[in-house]
Amino acid sequence: MFHKITYNRKHDFATVHNYGCTFRCPICSYKLKSGADGIPGLSYPKPDKFLTIEEIKSTLLSVNPSSVHFMGGEPTVAGMLPEMLSFVKREMGAETVLGHTNGVNLSIPDLDAANVGLKAWHEDVHLKVTGVEKSRIYGELERAALRGMRVAANMIYIPGLVDVDQLSATARHLSAFRVPFHIMGYIPVPGQPYRRPTIDEMEDARRACREYIPDAEYSYLSPEEVLSLERNDDRFDVKVIAGSGCHRTLMPTAF
Repeated sequence: MFHKITYNRKHDFATVHNYGCTFRCPICSYKLKSGADGIPGLSYPKPDKFLTIEEIKSTLLSVNPSSVHFMGGEPTVAGMLPEMLSFVKREMGAETVLGHTNGVNLSIPDLDAANVGLKAWHEDVHLKVTGVEKSRIYGELERAALRGMRVAANMIYIPGLVDVDQLSATARHLSAFRVPFHIMGYIPVPGQPYRRPTIDEMEDARRACREYIPDAEYSYLSPEEVLSLERNDDRFDVKVIAGSGCHRTLMPTAF
């Protein structure tokens, strides 16, 4: 279900974008529809066309990047992902990265790195948000870290749902596996009752997490900044080289 490929010339990486996800999280930022809540342009419509595996391979060969990132939605729902990882790593000699994944499957061969979006620490909250048991996701991440995969994790700070206690507990757990951790400030999704954290709350969350992971950091993007990410981060300064755009990536990869 890959529909678009972008390329960042400065950092020499290509990103293959997937449509669809295994979760149906009500607080997912991809649910920010065009014009909703005063945020124009944030939409996630179904693409008109999907790329064939031959189109993807030929496009990647045309730029020959040093790394290829697979993102979504959730990239692991794409049936052709294992073949693409093998092609990129074994035939192109490039690094393979899940630029953003919910962590449901990190055991795919030929995968070098993954940036996992964790949703909650408390089991009841995890089930409420994702419909999936927490152990399935955390177990995948732990096994990947233990076998030497380069992994990083992030979690969204959502006051009243995913609070500082869950962020710090997650950081404490991840510190045992030497997994980097990033906190993201929630951008309210229309129809959900949760508010955006304040900057002081974000600072408190960072301090709590740094008790376990000294270099834990946070991002606190406004809706306007989300629409122009390339202004402050040149990793977003990309060119579409195959397919057409249909949604924005709301955070950079950690690699």
